[in-house]
Amino acid sequence: MIVLSQQQIGAMNAHGERDYPYECCGLLIGSFKADGSKEVVETYPISNAREEEAKRNRFLIRPEELLAGERAARQKGLDVVGFYHSHPDDAAVPSGYDLDHAWPIYSYIVVSVREGSARDLRSWEMEGDRSKFNPEEISKGQQ
Repeated sequence: MIVLSQQQIGAMNAHGERDYPYECCGLLIGSFKADGSKEVVETYPISNAREEEAKRNRFLIRPEELLAGERAARQKGLDVVGFYHSHPDDAAVPSGYDLDHAWPIYSYIVVSVREGSARDLRSWEMEGDRSKFNPEEISKGQQ
């Protein structure tokens, strides 16, 4: 389970709409809980570093931007607990490419943005053996 506030959901949806027709991307900063859940404290938008045309169906986070996000989280006593990105004119379901480039333990939120409007947001967790993604429950927090 991942705990998100309505404000954080709104921020990810707005980022997806702003970057449409290209994919947006960002980090989920928060904490891993003892019960296996994750609590998001803030979203950390990152610019998609892919070449112009490839941005329509792929995102790339430069290593230096990932390190900056991890540093910002650590300074607050937090961790990167996951990633988010949008799927322009497609479902909020991870692609095969997403599976090939994901890591276990993290949450992966996909925002479906159709015709410039965010329509659906779903969270996913990877199986420990990296074979597939499973839906992850989203709990609405108070933040």
